[in-house]
Parts: sequence; C-alpha cells; structure tokens
Amino acid sequence: MSEKKPGFFSRLAQGLKRSSTQLGDSVTAIFTKRKLDAAALEELEDALIAADLGAPAAARVTERLARDRFDREVTDEEVRAALADVVSETLMPLQCDLDVTGMSPQVVVFVGVNGSGKTTTLGKIAVKLKREGRNPLLAAGDTFRAAAIEQVSVWGERAGAPVIKREIGADAAGLAFDALETAERDGHDVVLIDTAGRLQNKAELMDELRKVIRVIKKKMPEAPHHVVLVLDGTVGSNAVSQAEAFLEAANVTGVVMTKLDGTAKGGALVQVAEKFRLPIHYIGIGEGEEDLQPFSARDFSRALAGLED
Repeated sequence: MSEKKPGFFSRLAQGLKRSSTQLGDSVTAIFTKRKLDAAALEELEDALIAADLGAPAAARVTERLARDRFDREVTDEEVRAALADVVSETLMPLQCDLDVTGMSPQVVVFVGVNGSGKTTTLGKIAVKLKREGRNPLLAAGDTFRAAAIEQVSVWGERAGAPVIKREIGADAAGLAFDALETAERDGHDVVLIDTAGRLQNKAELMDELRKVIRVIKKKMPEAPHHVVLVLDGTVGSNAVSQAEAFLEAANVTGVVMTKLDGTAKGGALVQVAEKFRLPIHYIGIGEGEEDLQPFSARDFSRALAGLED
C-alpha cells in the first residue's frame, strides 16, 4: 500500500470527529457507572445503528461485549475498543489499492450521484498516477455540465495529462470511445473517464451510463477494468441504495468515500462494505490532493471509534 503522508491519521481523526463524538456521547451516556446488562446492550445496539453503522456490525459489537464483559461494569474505552476491532475486522479484507497495472491501457470509469466528489477524485488520482510515472489520459465524460468539463481540464493541467472533451450535450459514449482510440494511438497506459452525476432513481440517466459501458466494451471487450463508485460520506445510509443502483447499472468494482471531514455519518462506509463486499480504494477528508489517501481499515476504525493512533 502507498505510504501515507505523516499526520494523515490525525487529520482523519479530526475529519471523523463528529462521527466519533456522536458515538462516544451515546456510549458514555449508556455506560456511566452501569453494568453491561441486556438493556444496556440493546441501547448500545440502537446507538450504533443510529450512527449509520448498520444492524449486522452493531450486533457483532454487542455480541463481542456480551461475550467478554456481560454483567460486569464496562468503560466507554472498552466499548470503543470493541467497536474499533469489529469495524477493522469487517473492513480489513476490503482494503485494496486501485491496481492499474496489467493490460494497457487500463480503463477506469468513475460513477456516482451529483456532488459526490467524483470529478475531484478522478483528478487527484490522475495527479498521483503521473507522480508514479504513469501516462494517464482524462476524459471529461460529464457532458451535461460545463463546470464538470472545466474541472477535468483544470485537473488535467495540474497532472500534466491531456484531456478529451467535447461541447456541452455531446454524446458521452462517443467521447469514451474517442478516449480509448486516443489512448491506444498515443500510448497512454491509463484512461480515467468521468461520467455525469446521476440520481440512482432516474432510469434514463442510468440507461445512458449503461450505454457508456457498452460502447467501452465494444471497443475493448475486457474494459472497463475498474468502475469506481464515489460515495459522499455525508449521505449516511443513503449510500447503500446508491451502491445498489450503480452496481446494477455499471457493475461497480470498488469504492471511494469522500467528504468524511465534518460528517457524523462516517459509519455508513461499514454498512456499504458489509452489504456489498466491494473493495475500498481511497477515502477523502478534504479538498487538497493529499486529502485523498489509500484506505486503511485500522486507521479508519480507530478514528471512527475516537481512539488514538
């Protein structure tokens, strides 16, 4: 896994402060001078579900505490440690770099709802790839919004990577086809394709996304090699329905969760992971290039539980 910039854990912990504080306040309220009895366990399970962790993970935390500490006094620190252990165990098998080695060009399509941070994530990954000596090509496939096309262009400049773009309203599938042709002709080893943000309940927009994927496959049957779903960390449990819709439409292969700074809903990543078992590539805690980092299950779980590194 790529090395994290020193201090990333402290920034992650700060970013998840609202999530960990909400959890911590609930735990403290339940367990101040109180034995771990059935009623306390039920309250804890409800608090964890309210923090968007999801019922299965919440049940595992309470089961672990019941096994080890039932009918004894328990501290909030012990509850936090159990929470961190369960979250880490759930997410560790899904901690996975975005691997763009292999057949060239590697094609990566970014999908997600409006405002999830999809275009910015694509740009930050382009910068990282360029620094690693790769030769990425960017495709501004959100042809609905001039701002999105401009945003990809700006990231292309930052990364020193060319951008394939068209006028507003151009056919996104045709643009993706052109990007693959350009990559093959000019020797680009990675193609990063942005797509229009779409709500998961808009059938015609999802149909258009399916068309983009179909056209890519016509040009290159084994592509796209990755379909990365970018989820907004502030949407909480709604992330589950988003993941469901995009999995059906685009065969998502991995997840990036952004905007974990300042949200009380960071636990939703556990819920998505639990339900879909999708690899988690990166998490984002801010706007800067260094605020998108490879996912670490241990760091995330400890920050979420409000524990020190």
